[in-house]
Amino acid sequence: MTQPAPGDREKVVSKLPAALAKDLKIRTAQHGIDIQHAVEAGITAWRGLGSNLTAIDTAGAKSFSTFLPEGQWDEFRQDCSARGVSIVQGLSQSVQVWLDKNPAPAVVRPKHARRIVTCNQKGGVGKTAIACGLGEALAEDADQLHPVRISKHFAALTQDDSDAALAYEDLPGLGLNVLLVDFDPQCHMTKQLGHGPLPIEGDSLTKHMAGEAKGPLRDLIVQIDDERFGDRLHLLPACTDAFLLDVKLSGVRAREAALERALAPVEGEYDVIVIDCPPSLGLSMDAAAYYGRRRPEEAPGNSGVLVVVQAEDSSADAYDLLTSQIEDLRDDMGLELDYLGIVVNHYDARRGFIATSSLEAWMDIKDPRVVGVIGDLKEQKEAVRLKQPLLAYAPRCDQAVGMRALAREIS
Repeated sequence: MTQPAPGDREKVVSKLPAALAKDLKIRTAQHGIDIQHAVEAGITAWRGLGSNLTAIDTAGAKSFSTFLPEGQWDEFRQDCSARGVSIVQGLSQSVQVWLDKNPAPAVVRPKHARRIVTCNQKGGVGKTAIACGLGEALAEDADQLHPVRISKHFAALTQDDSDAALAYEDLPGLGLNVLLVDFDPQCHMTKQLGHGPLPIEGDSLTKHMAGEAKGPLRDLIVQIDDERFGDRLHLLPACTDAFLLDVKLSGVRAREAALERALAPVEGEYDVIVIDCPPSLGLSMDAAAYYGRRRPEEAPGNSGVLVVVQAEDSSADAYDLLTSQIEDLRDDMGLELDYLGIVVNHYDARRGFIATSSLEAWMDIKDPRVVGVIGDLKEQKEAVRLKQPLLAYAPRCDQAVGMRALAREIS
């Protein structure tokens, strides 16, 4: 809650049912206004009503304080007395009036399905963890508040300043419909989210891309079950036959568009599709990059490539190889392929000069720019071991907070 200017407002203390206080906190965050202004508007509206409202159950009400314009609280107390209701009842009704007049806003959905291609030619940088965490953050419940790291503190992670690095604010979830696509034959995403690889004798994304599928792709998609994601987070599991994908694509017409053709039947059902790419610079990477290109009438930055790196030298070498391939695709095929940014993963300042100087070097790149710094902490490893989504297993850990910041930074 924003502190009012001295002399502008006065602090008032009363009580409010816990459920009503929670709804007020969430709704004001959804509308981007302060609680004090919502309560002020609610009291004004309540005082203007011509008759009393149905009583609200205030049993178990807890302490509640806010700041109101000078004099409003005294006038409100007088109105409560005149109407024969308690201060707590009058305040509860005022808050409910404001909630009724300001329903939760609808989730803002992109005009075109966003296609986010997470990639790097180097293995072990945590592409899968970033793809999963990003998808989870995009799908979280929009009617609940979740801690988010304030993006302006990314740069503070280069310093030994824990207070700045851990500056949070509670924000509503983004509530988008998300499809996570495991495009890696190692099946890490599939396994991390608690599912088994698709059987090699059955249908798979590889077979759909090669024109060998027997059934609809939709039948292969599974839901990631957790109340914070509702029915919004889905997974297209991998199959080990993806090891043969480059060979199969070599004989496919317009092979760069093979991934797009395969996903086209389900694309309209999702707001965001996140592709977890293999550590490869082969034909499969060409197909993924082509899928992430900017389409006609699509806004710049809606879709594109998200590069995952670490704060060490080998990531820089791999980054150069990947960007060279992307530039070649842009030139050879005339693609408008946007960089969504760089994510520095597994960062730990305690590793000393190599880590801190590497992070500073990544920060110095302005196009694409660093859009997230994710720490190397135990919660991600524990979630993988337990085969649970990170944001379900440890929703308040620093990595989860950073994933939410990343989701907002590239939105």
